[in-house]
Amino acid sequence: MSETISWADFEKVQLVAGTVVRAEAFPEARRPAYRIWVDFGPHGERKTSAQVTGVYAPEDLVGRQIIGVINFPEKQIGPLLSQFLLTGFHTDEGVVIATVERPVPNGSRLA
Repeated sequence: MSETISWADFEKVQLVAGTVVRAEAFPEARRPAYRIWVDFGPHGERKTSAQVTGVYAPEDLVGRQIIGVINFPEKQIGPLLSQFLLTGFHTDEGVVIATVERPVPNGSRLA
């Protein structure tokens, strides 16, 4: 069972919508992954590494609106400095990316 958190704890996590502007193979990663760049509107464009190769091809990701955590510290992943966490759900086929139900402005925060 997970630990219960307070509303104030939840408010600290900046979950925001952004649009994938670029995705490409990341051959230097230890596990199959893509390098992904996302436009988070007023929060700028940020990049990350994501292990979503089991479900998506890079061209499937471009233009898709995703949900990312933008206030974790940056993390070095091989030659890439990851600037946000792409959210998703583990399935038997691979990770399915968390998306919005309909378009919202880039940078919109999850309420």
